[in-house]
Amino acid sequence: MRAALSFLSVMAVMLAAAPLMAQAQPAGVAPAPTRAVQAQAAPAQPDAARPAPADETPQRLPPIGRMQRDLSPWSMFLSADILVKAVMVSLAFASLLTWTILLAKTVQLSRARAKLRRALARIAETRALSEAQLALGSADTVVTALLRAAIQEVKFSGDGAADAGIKERAASRFAEIVRAEARAMRQGMAILATIGATSPFVGLFGTVWGIMNSFIGISKAQTTNLAVVAPGIAEALLATAIGLVAAIPAVMIYNYFSRATKGYLELVGRGSGAVGRLLSRDLDRVRGRLATRAVE
Repeated sequence: MRAALSFLSVMAVMLAAAPLMAQAQPAGVAPAPTRAVQAQAAPAQPDAARPAPADETPQRLPPIGRMQRDLSPWSMFLSADILVKAVMVSLAFASLLTWTILLAKTVQLSRARAKLRRALARIAETRALSEAQLALGSADTVVTALLRAAIQEVKFSGDGAADAGIKERAASRFAEIVRAEARAMRQGMAILATIGATSPFVGLFGTVWGIMNSFIGISKAQTTNLAVVAPGIAEALLATAIGLVAAIPAVMIYNYFSRATKGYLELVGRGSGAVGRLLSRDLDRVRGRLATRAVE
């Protein structure tokens, strides 16, 4: 009887503890594997699928035309198209010609002006053509040519010629000498005018040609990156810059020589007037002597 009661009490305790054991571990769930087992069971990922570390950045190639180019005038000239080079060389030659004319004309005008002023000072106190010719001596000036023309006209006309006719013919000779002197002083000024008028347009032609080639290169490269476009456009604009460098001094030098030549021709006009007055005095003296002889 006691054994039966003990067996029943044990069975009651087990029945009471069964729900608690079912909540602690559900049925059908395997126990969690350990970390070592998980490390062995995890499949190895390939290298291509691994993400890149945070501190490693992918290397990128620089875009087309990103490489820096030397944009000095000489390097741009060497990199320019053959036609643009020809334009630049022609403009540089025109600029050199302009400065050469400046030096040559400055020396020419300075010497001619100094000689003419000395000649006018020498004949200022003379009273006849012969005295003026002796005062000038062998000096080669425009006043010497005027005196020679006046004396020759008096000789060619003879004693019976009218004074008015002699003066008119002498004035015609003087005008020819003055025009010849003006042409001599204006030599080279037409070149300056041509360079000043055409150089900007020649440079603009080189610029248009260079920009056209740049756009063709852009279409071939299929990019509008400024690093690709800028060098070609800079080379093209260099032609316009050289054209302006050639044109601006040419115009300024032309204006300067126009004023200087005008001032020199005014001195030549003074010389022509001085010789004309000497001729008139000689004719008056000759007519006076002839009148005196006729009275006697």
